[in-house]
Amino acid sequence: MNTVALGLLIPFIGTTLGAAMVFLLKNEITPRLQKLLLGFASGVMIAAVMWSLLVPSIEMAKNQGLSFSWLPAAIGFAVGMAFLLLLDSVIPHLHPHSDKPEGMTRKLKKTTMLVFAITLHNIPEGMAVGVVLAGMIEGVSNITAASALALSIGIAIQNIPEGAIVSTPLRLAGKSRMSAFIGGTLSGIVEPIAAIITILLIQITLPALPYILAFAAGSMMYVVVEELIPDVQSGEHSNIGTIGVALGFIMMMIMDVALG
Repeated sequence: MNTVALGLLIPFIGTTLGAAMVFLLKNEITPRLQKLLLGFASGVMIAAVMWSLLVPSIEMAKNQGLSFSWLPAAIGFAVGMAFLLLLDSVIPHLHPHSDKPEGMTRKLKKTTMLVFAITLHNIPEGMAVGVVLAGMIEGVSNITAASALALSIGIAIQNIPEGAIVSTPLRLAGKSRMSAFIGGTLSGIVEPIAAIITILLIQITLPALPYILAFAAGSMMYVVVEELIPDVQSGEHSNIGTIGVALGFIMMMIMDVALG
């Protein structure tokens, strides 16, 4: 299996493994474990934004001979943040940290909204994978097969808690374990689809690659700041979430720098 196929499949496998936790857990994920996993996912994504997306964007702009090599990164990052902000404003969905005791029907409806929210926010991660794989395909000097796979593995690791966060509430809302598992798995199917679309578009718009790299970075950072960090810091055990952020950041930084 070639690098591109692996890069596309690895993040989806991470979501699938997370969704499979519904077969192992009798009850909902404990708050401490959820804080740790979400913090870890946040740290992975923050490091990926820096080393897998923004640094290659700046280096590629420099290789293109731009006087202000930081400009595409700044513009793309800002537009990516603004785009996700717009989506959050116009598309109604439930944030993962919104949860109150309620009846089964209402709980199932809120869980469906949660699935939609996670699915929506998997799109920037798919774009990030696609844009780095496209850079590798086009022979961008600072994007290697190893660094592309490092990003895919990092996103797969942070997809594990996301898959569990989708499948477990579905189970608690009355779905069978298999239905909950399928729901959690399908929440990640948008990632390879978004990645493939991004790769195809970049074949046409290669000169814009520095902007697209930064756009994916801004989109991912929005997800971290808007969705993950509030969950990590709300309520008790926020210190555990902070430790998770540090562990995830360090692991992704090492993977990206060592393999890149």
